[in-house]
Amino acid sequence: MNQELLKKIEADSLRKEPLNFSVGDTVKVHVRVVEGDKERIQVFAGIVIARGGSGVNESFTVRRISYGEGVERVFPVHSPRVAKVDVDRYGSVRRAKLTYLRGRIGKAAMLVKEKDMRRRKARQ
Repeated sequence: MNQELLKKIEADSLRKEPLNFSVGDTVKVHVRVVEGDKERIQVFAGIVIARGGSGVNESFTVRRISYGEGVERVFPVHSPRVAKVDVDRYGSVRRAKLTYLRGRIGKAAMLVKEKDMRRRKARQ
C-alpha cells in the first residue's frame, strides 16, 4: 500500500513528455541556470554514458571533453531545471554503462559507433 501511495504523490513531479534518448547518444542538455534574479539557458553537450534509477529518482550522466579534461555531469530526468534534451547523434553500444570511455584519451574518448537511423525508420 505504501508503494501505491508514493507513486500517486510522485506522479505530480514526473515529466509529462518522456525524454527519448539512450546510452551512447550524443546529446545537448539545455539547463536553466539562475544567477541572481536572472535566468538563462546553458547548454551542456556530450555523450550519455549512463542512465539509472526509476520514477522521480531517474537520472542520466553526460560526459564531454573540455580543454583536455573529462567533465561528467549528472542530470535528474524529471527536474524542472532540465529544459530539454536534443539528440545530435544516435549511438549504437552494447553496454548499459559506458564507464570505459573514462580511460580513453583524445578522439577515442568520444568514439561511439553511430546508429543507422534509416533502417530504424523503415521498420516502423
